Amino acid sequence: MTSHRSTAQPPAKGTATAAVGATESPSRAPKTPRWLLLVHQLPASPSNLRVRTWRRLQQLGAIAVKQAVYVLPDSPAAREDFEWLKTEIETSSGRATLFVADTADTWSSDELVQEFRRARENDYASLSRDLERSLAATRRKRAPRRSRRATLRIVETFRQRLAAVEAIDFFTSAGRDRAAALIGELHQALAGNTGTDPASSDQRTRDAYVGRTWVTRPRPGIDRMGSAWLIKRFIDPQGRFGFVDQPPASGNAIPFDMFGVEFTHHGEWCTFETLVHRFAIADGAVSRLASIVHDLDLKDAKFGAPEAPAVGAMVDGFQALYPDDHVLLEQGMTMCEALYRSFERAARPVGPRPLARRRRSPSTRAARE
Repeated sequence: MTSHRSTAQPPAKGTATAAVGATESPSRAPKTPRWLLLVHQLPASPSNLRVRTWRRLQQLGAIAVKQAVYVLPDSPAAREDFEWLKTEIETSSGRATLFVADTADTWSSDELVQEFRRARENDYASLSRDLERSLAATRRKRAPRRSRRATLRIVETFRQRLAAVEAIDFFTSAGRDRAAALIGELHQALAGNTGTDPASSDQRTRDAYVGRTWVTRPRPGIDRMGSAWLIKRFIDPQGRFGFVDQPPASGNAIPFDMFGVEFTHHGEWCTFETLVHRFAIADGAVSRLASIVHDLDLKDAKFGAPEAPAVGAMVDGFQALYPDDHVLLEQGMTMCEALYRSFERAARPVGPRPLARRRRSPSTRAARE
């Protein structure tokens, strides 16, 4: 691995890497490198620094290309994460340097991508194994009965684990959809093994929201588009939508994604996520769509949804194309339905179909007899 630090002289022609923060003439600036590398040297004490550093690197999804050299795909978020880790190491009397690079040591870019995918596939596989064990235990006849709150807590724990892997799945690794589908199956299995009847309870709750008018602010964006689609798809198929500047003080209309109402942002949840949790919608494709809505609406890249930039561009285009809010909302809901169906199809198990048995005609059967 070669490196170059900023000096008074221009960099050597063909240099593959550069220290983070190096400055060059804009007219001669090379193509932005692809990889971000952290090289560190840890002191003997404190003794737990080595473990803390290793755990943090695992949380960031970094992979080791050689001893004490870790790599991430170059991005503003990765730089910020590595900078914080570098500061922590140096505060503990260690040494750390960041580099941006086209290659890392003897690894080609393709090899690095495959290594990142392999690591995340292992994470998804581990999560799926835990989900399958939990499913098997839940489906046993003598499995303990759980309350609705305990059921949601178990499912949410697995969802958080899936979200943590998704956040560092930089290259769309295999196994994600399988884990998401198993979470949906687990939720359904747990719901059938609770101390109360959650299905009837959920139905009674949803019955109170059927055939209503749902109102929100004008010029809907991704959260209101997604929330309206979720309402129509899972909560109130006969629902109608309207637009108001302020939440109604009284009446039959239900406000959403507005300040001070029930169905809006709560904590780290966008409105879409609030509705998913409020109505206990357990669906792997919905969870995947929720990650896109969250990342675009809250702009915190919590899930690192790879589809988010393209979906955001679509929403911007819809808003420029349709001045009528009702038409705009309908187009956004259609987009969400298309995404949902795509995610749902991707989650289906694939494999060869069983061969159909060939039926013999009566004449053939008679001839054989």
